[in-house]
Amino acid sequence: MPEPILEVKDLTVTFPNATGGVRAVRGVNYSVGEGEFLGIVGESGSGKSVSSLAVMGLLPSSAQIDGEILYRGRSLLGLDDRSLSALRGKDMTMIFQDPLSALTPVYTIGQQIEEALTLHDKGLSADSASKRAIELLKIVGIPAPERRAKAFPHEFSGGMRQRAMIAIAMANDPTLIIADEPTTALDVTIQAQILEVLQKAKEVTGAAVVLITHDLGVVAGNVDRVAVMYAGKLVETGPVDDIFATPRMPYTMGLLRSVPNMLRAGKDRLVPLEGRPPVLSELPPGCPFAPRCPAVQDRCRRTEPELEVVLDTDRRVACHRADEIAAGTLSTSDIFPRPPFEPREVGDRSTQEPVVAAQGLVRHFPLFKGAVFRREIGTVRAVDGVDFEIRPGETLGLVGESGSGKSTTALEIMELIAPQAGTLKVSGKDVGSLSTRDRLSLRNDVQIVFQDPMAAVDPRLPVGDIVGEPLTVHKVPKGERDALIKEKLALVGLDPRMTDRYPHEFSGGQRQRIGVARALMTDPKLLVLDEPVSALDVSVQAGVMNLLADLRDQLGLSYLFVAHDLAIVREISDQIAVMYLGRIVEYGPVAEVFASPRHPYTRALMSAVPVPDPTIERERNQIILKGDLPSPTEDIQGCSFASRCPLYLLLDEDRQALCRAEDPTPRTHGASRVACHHVDAIGRLDAIDVGTSTSVTSA
Repeated sequence: MPEPILEVKDLTVTFPNATGGVRAVRGVNYSVGEGEFLGIVGESGSGKSVSSLAVMGLLPSSAQIDGEILYRGRSLLGLDDRSLSALRGKDMTMIFQDPLSALTPVYTIGQQIEEALTLHDKGLSADSASKRAIELLKIVGIPAPERRAKAFPHEFSGGMRQRAMIAIAMANDPTLIIADEPTTALDVTIQAQILEVLQKAKEVTGAAVVLITHDLGVVAGNVDRVAVMYAGKLVETGPVDDIFATPRMPYTMGLLRSVPNMLRAGKDRLVPLEGRPPVLSELPPGCPFAPRCPAVQDRCRRTEPELEVVLDTDRRVACHRADEIAAGTLSTSDIFPRPPFEPREVGDRSTQEPVVAAQGLVRHFPLFKGAVFRREIGTVRAVDGVDFEIRPGETLGLVGESGSGKSTTALEIMELIAPQAGTLKVSGKDVGSLSTRDRLSLRNDVQIVFQDPMAAVDPRLPVGDIVGEPLTVHKVPKGERDALIKEKLALVGLDPRMTDRYPHEFSGGQRQRIGVARALMTDPKLLVLDEPVSALDVSVQAGVMNLLADLRDQLGLSYLFVAHDLAIVREISDQIAVMYLGRIVEYGPVAEVFASPRHPYTRALMSAVPVPDPTIERERNQIILKGDLPSPTEDIQGCSFASRCPLYLLLDEDRQALCRAEDPTPRTHGASRVACHHVDAIGRLDAIDVGTSTSVTSA
């Protein structure tokens, strides 16, 4: 058997503090072979990133590191910084989560790639380094690499910055690439591009790859082996197919049960993983997962299980009941049974007056240049004529890439002021004709839940004051206000006695429930949900999604659900609106749009959403859009999606000319409205193979 490229043996990382120290990593063991793709998964705070930063020698000097880290049999822990620097960037490289903070803002992308080359090859000429930088940018899919090499990081989109980071990582043909959440902040379409580039980097360099992520769909479609971390330790390892098909650690089962699956969404109820990870400085005796485990026994609370081989040689599990699970006497359904599910009966709401109705809604922002003598140089068309309506008890899912205009559309509703063009009615009232008093009164009917639950609250105020703030604005008496605060906290599943606690004392999921409780204080008719679960761990998402669905049905609420995760949207929405560059390109019932998407952008979005099933991920066709979303400041003639459209190159010249010349008007197809000239040809995309380059590359 060949020697592993990386071996981590009994790795322990301790950060000193006033009480003695926090053991962020506790006895981790794993190895990665040449050309192997290892995925490390787990919730936030499980120790994934810390263990990999220890491998790279990038932890602060105060951190105490014990155990062994071997690179090709050579110990890394005994090396000084000069010796480690000779390895970092050449033999072993790291791709960080936030490419903007990882890149130097005052140097061009080309200069930063050239620096990675010349640092490890002093004899490389400037001309050769420049040519190699352009070649690397081309390999990772940056359009017009000669021109883009001269651009600065702020001139790149998020996806392009991450591709530039991958180019730097593969510059010296490393044998080990560590990718720390490389797609977390990206849209699904850009995520698909980055994962394709990462696979190409592995093939080009022959490197072993360690992928750190919390997205089980990404893991399913890309890695060979999986290592699951919890509370600083590995709790299950094995081949990706085996882990997903037959998980043998209850924590792994809980993660897989709670993740939304686009193919199953709307057909089963999500199963949340209750509780929160333990505080590593205050670990109780026994298994750290015991307080959250439905299969817990007394021995679990006394003794922490070791990571051991179970029945066969390729699976290792840290669970006292692993043998029972492996033998089939204890199954996932026994430990995490799915609650009863009843399909949602939407019924015919066409006769009901919409809670919100928008027609030709426009929001443009002028673009200025100059500090003293300002002059207008362009217009940002954030929302460029959209039509939609939300009826009582209905959920409209608004999806699209970052920059498509989703959040601006939501904020247009929240402002309750006359739009720049078009009409907007809320509760049957035209917002353009409201008086100040009527506008304040109407705000009772429309409330919002924000994306980041911690940033949306004042950390200096107790929860009672935060939740009761809308009532203070509307001058509700204190006695009545206190009773309502407790009522709403109980409604969202929080203890009413928690009113004196502060936001930092709650978990992420609990903080989002606080945001929901605050939004419900005025008994609104409509909740605007702006990416309400994207900042949460997958284990927490399920509980919040179930809560939102229950509140909608119990209170008869209407939702505008803004998201980029189509699996989440399918889970809760009745109608879906797909936005691209400020316009809605497809709009219709969720069941119809997901069963038969008619716009090529919708189809590409859906194909880019990873499914947490390795077999399905390997077999399904995936349409990978090339390039990035054009700037909303561009004056595009014809169809704004033509430059990236996977259908465009499959058409004859006459049809292509129509796309370039005429902006498509939404037309009715079935129960949906679609803005595409060639809906009749959409079936041609079914013939596209995974990773094909039939898409047009945007310059």
